[in-house]
Amino acid sequence: MDNFDIESAVKATLRELSAGNCFGEPVLLVAATKTRTPEEISRAIAAGVTAVGENKVQEFRDKYGLIHGAEKHFIGHLQTNKIKYLLGKCDLIHSVDRDELIDALDAKLTAPQDVLIQINIGCELSKGGYPLEKGLDALAALKGTKLRPRGFMAMLPIGEESELIPLAKEMRALYDQAKKSDPAIRYLSMGMSGDWRLCVRCGSNMVRLGTSLFGAR
Repeated sequence: MDNFDIESAVKATLRELSAGNCFGEPVLLVAATKTRTPEEISRAIAAGVTAVGENKVQEFRDKYGLIHGAEKHFIGHLQTNKIKYLLGKCDLIHSVDRDELIDALDAKLTAPQDVLIQINIGCELSKGGYPLEKGLDALAALKGTKLRPRGFMAMLPIGEESELIPLAKEMRALYDQAKKSDPAIRYLSMGMSGDWRLCVRCGSNMVRLGTSLFGAR
């Protein structure tokens, strides 16, 4: 929406996040920039956004040279035949969701790559990701590869708050368990425009917001 006040939305969100999560940890705001123009993204960065995340490899490729002043994350489903477009350009891949992708990334990477393991916390057929009980196994599978585990990513299903809070807390418990054995684990990427406040209350320390920062598509 042309008249949406991106700057005010970003600043208000950052103010709210400045209190940290329920553990007092800083919460990183990632602007989800699917379909957003480089001009819109630049406005968000100027207002204080320090990380942007693309859902589509083609958009990441096309916008890469036009976006400056923020980390570049990839937050969508990653097909193995499109890995080449992210090589050496992506600060963090949020969506390592299957063994096939781990193998393909390791084969094509020429330098270490920070990644998050995606967990399908709602056991939804429409979403990728490892089941919760396989999260630590997926982290262990990265040992000896060029993929550097930095934590987990999850998308809560649509539901009532009473149903979502236990799922969000299970994700935090998985994160805490992983962090005990690996101090390099530092991100629980969980929370989008509709549920980020709940996720932060339950221990998320990274949220991926699109509509709340840029308005409706």
